[in-house]
Amino acid sequence: MRNLKLIIKREYLARVRNKSFVVMTFLSPLIFVGMIVLIAYLVNLNSDVQRVVAINDESGQFVNEFKDSDEVKFIDLSSVETEAAKGIVKEKEYYGLLHISEFAENTIPEIQFFAKEAPAFGFLDRIERTIADKLTNRQLLDRGIDVDLIEASQAKVEIGIQNFSGERTSKMSTYVKMFFGGAAGYLLMMFIIIYGNMVMRSVIEEKTNRIIEIIISSVKPIHLMLGKILGTSLAGITQFVIWVILGGVMLTLVSMIAGVDMSAMQGPQQQAIEQMSDNELQQLVMDIARLPMLLLLVSFLVYFIGGYFLYSAIYAAIGAAVDNETDTQQFMLPVILPLMLGIYVGFFAVIENPHGVVSTVFSMIPLTSPIVMLMRIPFGVPWWELAISFSLLVLTIAGVVWVAAKIYRVGILMYGKKPGYKELYKWLKY
Repeated sequence: MRNLKLIIKREYLARVRNKSFVVMTFLSPLIFVGMIVLIAYLVNLNSDVQRVVAINDESGQFVNEFKDSDEVKFIDLSSVETEAAKGIVKEKEYYGLLHISEFAENTIPEIQFFAKEAPAFGFLDRIERTIADKLTNRQLLDRGIDVDLIEASQAKVEIGIQNFSGERTSKMSTYVKMFFGGAAGYLLMMFIIIYGNMVMRSVIEEKTNRIIEIIISSVKPIHLMLGKILGTSLAGITQFVIWVILGGVMLTLVSMIAGVDMSAMQGPQQQAIEQMSDNELQQLVMDIARLPMLLLLVSFLVYFIGGYFLYSAIYAAIGAAVDNETDTQQFMLPVILPLMLGIYVGFFAVIENPHGVVSTVFSMIPLTSPIVMLMRIPFGVPWWELAISFSLLVLTIAGVVWVAAKIYRVGILMYGKKPGYKELYKWLKY
């Protein structure tokens, strides 16, 4: 154990004292915050630009239906010929020209939009809906149907959701749960990929420098492998904590000093929240408060450590088996595939049916359970499923560490040979 502690300390200090580690630790939050500020600035800049659209309505029935807004201003050019209107739009560099032709009763007018570049989809959708609503109302009136009576007769139905014990919830609760679970699962995947590769590169570096031959003479290979995994993980956690603290502080300072409105980046989500009634907002807050935060936090730590340890052992074994990073490509697909599969299952299967067969099975498979189970927990998971999932994960970690230690023990001293899967299987028998 004493050697293991020394290796952990050595790996940790070697990582945190590395110049590139220090530079990226402090530079990454700056780049991240800079990107957020730039995007917010561009969004604010884009929202300040009001597009000017000219309308050439030959029928004279639609021009008054288009109302100005902060994004679009409409100008009536119906009194001039279409070709002359095109010339005016080009000369004054308007956003475009909307041309509506003459049309007979019970027909649809020919509508054209002339512009230098293709207009935005949302803008065209707004134009089409405005004209369609006008035509619909006119046809209803022609048939002697009172449009105001129809609008007054429209009923709005809201389905109340509650479980059998009487706890009420809302339609937004699924998205709230998916947000918390998805954020936890995605964060775990990124941590595994980033710092698992760091473990692999560390092993390859010491192997190619022949330093490992000296170290292995006084330390057991399994202790050396575990020390690298634990030391690198502690360095990664240190870096991540610094990122969170620095990023939060810098984002707050920049938004206060530069006066950039970060809320502009929220877009449709912010508008959806603003349109919610007081009861819906209150229900949304209750849904968030009702989440099993303590269980989610504990499970995140457990699956975070377990998942990282599982994949780091695989990364260490791959690093010991090859001489350079180029040779690792043949082994990376079996490592990345379960992680990507877990993410896709989480976002497409869990949100649709968190207690279905697919979601349940993949939350039990150790290679995908750290991600899928974290996404399922906000929806409520029986304790026995958590126990089975965690037990399988622990057993798999023990098996993978044993296999990785076997490969590590032989591969760490092998040079000049590109092993295949058959060769790795032979190493397990040594």
